[in-house]
Amino acid sequence: MSSLQTLLAPSLSISFSSSNSKPRYSPLESLETCSSMAQLKQNHAHLTKLGLSSDNDAMGRLIKFCALSNDGDLGYALYLFDTLPHPDAFIYNTLIRGYLLRRQAADCIVLYLRMLQDSVLPNKFTFPCLIRACSVDGAVEKGAQIHAHVFKFGFANDGFCLNNLIHMYVDFKALENARKVFNKMPRRDVVSWTTLISGYAQLGLVDAAFEVFERMPERNSVSWNAMIAAYVQSNRFHEAFALFNRMRAENLALDKFVAASMLSACTGLGALEQGEWIHKYIRNKGIELDAKLATTIIDMYCKCGCLEKAYETFKGLTYKSISSWNCMIGGFAMHGKGEAAISIFKDMEKQGIVPDNITFVNILSACSHSGLVEEGRYYFQYMTRVHGIEPMMEHYGCMVDLLGRAGLLDEAKKLIDQMPMTPDVGVLGALFGACRIHGNFELGEQVGKRVIELEPNNSGRYVLLANLYVKAGRYEDMANVRRMMNERGVKKVPGFSVIELDGEVNEFIAGGRDHPESKEIYAKLDEMLDRIRAIGYVPCGAEGVVEELDEEEEKENPLNYHSEKLAIAFGLLKTKAGDTFRITKNLRVCRDCHHASKLISKVFDREIVVRDRNRFHHFKDGECSCKDYW
Repeated sequence: MSSLQTLLAPSLSISFSSSNSKPRYSPLESLETCSSMAQLKQNHAHLTKLGLSSDNDAMGRLIKFCALSNDGDLGYALYLFDTLPHPDAFIYNTLIRGYLLRRQAADCIVLYLRMLQDSVLPNKFTFPCLIRACSVDGAVEKGAQIHAHVFKFGFANDGFCLNNLIHMYVDFKALENARKVFNKMPRRDVVSWTTLISGYAQLGLVDAAFEVFERMPERNSVSWNAMIAAYVQSNRFHEAFALFNRMRAENLALDKFVAASMLSACTGLGALEQGEWIHKYIRNKGIELDAKLATTIIDMYCKCGCLEKAYETFKGLTYKSISSWNCMIGGFAMHGKGEAAISIFKDMEKQGIVPDNITFVNILSACSHSGLVEEGRYYFQYMTRVHGIEPMMEHYGCMVDLLGRAGLLDEAKKLIDQMPMTPDVGVLGALFGACRIHGNFELGEQVGKRVIELEPNNSGRYVLLANLYVKAGRYEDMANVRRMMNERGVKKVPGFSVIELDGEVNEFIAGGRDHPESKEIYAKLDEMLDRIRAIGYVPCGAEGVVEELDEEEEKENPLNYHSEKLAIAFGLLKTKAGDTFRITKNLRVCRDCHHASKLISKVFDREIVVRDRNRFHHFKDGECSCKDYW
């Protein structure tokens, strides 16, 4: 029996002096129920009176509360530590954990060195915290030294230590070292495999991650989510869906992490029906709807073109986090509903939610997409005047876009000149696009050349400058831009459009004929074009003497065969008058497709919702929700 146990033995039992008396607990038991520093200090005084101020068992319990409890005080823990003549490994480990909890990683290593100097042997609980401390601090060399100590002190076969080493090397992006630790492990558990999968995924090596996933002897929901998330983060949404369907076929339950990853995949593909199924599953299974998952659901509905359900979900939340408010404001912004976005913002402030810089990016974006110039100017000043938020690059980009779209190019340029930081390609790109819209060739050429030098691999920048030259009749300069693209090996991003019907995602590329119903789709496309020509449709490329370069889809594919038109033709085949279908496009809608979509919605009595790279377009009764302000 330890000295502490010997001294306290008589008082370990509970005794009663009368029927109304309360039980008396020993000092040792009082330490276990301690809930504040004031109570702890009373216990410390009591133990000191009992002569236990140097007892590692008693002081270790005090130090544990001080170092690890939310109500503790690490400074007091260190004071107690310094009074001990011979602190043991438990006490050192507790303080190392305390430092780690406060992200004082360097202090963890310093304390470990003192531990060694005091000839206290580390144990298997010492190294996991030290390894994580090296990860937190990015201490590569120290991490390698701790790795050596794991082996030196006999823990080369300890799975917990080795899993932490794999995680550390993943954090260091040293996958070769992580793989070496993994390969030498005598026993690998699910954590070992999953950590390695995440490591490959973080470096974009998704196929290598999948190879590891396939070799796993057993998997849990964390493993499945790691691989699904890897596909989602790499925009390989079809593969994410395939893996998700395989997971369901194996009768594995969906948790909130897999749900969040798959909702992001639905968002990426515009797969509304699949997103609705996952949302329904979350409700039916009672999966915890935390702030992150709630925001992901709202974001899915917004970006899949169903703003009504996004708002319904938002309104139904018992607790609305700042991310939920921001997401809803951003949703209204991308759908061109600036007034609604501002109204939501006002409700947010009334409820005492303090906006952040993302809130104002979304508000300014809402003003830009809706042409609310005065409101945009107001909130640009308001964010600093009322909330003390200094404009960041994104805020300037929104304002330049707002002013530029409204034709206020001089004011936009003046704002750029007054920026406290050097404008990035996003800010200059907004001005560049506005110059093309409003025909300011001199400023457009000047800004366009700067943008190309800042972003030399973005094909859209070259095409925009070339089209500016076409409008100005400067065909030789246009040819020079094309030549520059070829010399630099700049390739256009292939355009594609996705439509989901009956839970199935269909993808189309310009001029593509791989779809199993290709014959019927092209027949419907011909009918579609004939019917809108009958009410005055003229392809936009045929309006001028010289066709502009199409910045969104290869010119070799005629305007008639753009991916969006193919997706619309498929949608018409599969729906009836009065229906709504939704299309997601990876690039900006071209002028001709925008014009044609308005007419198609009228002739065929459909509502066509299109999400392009920048925003949503709701085509109905021959009109677009953007009011041609795009």
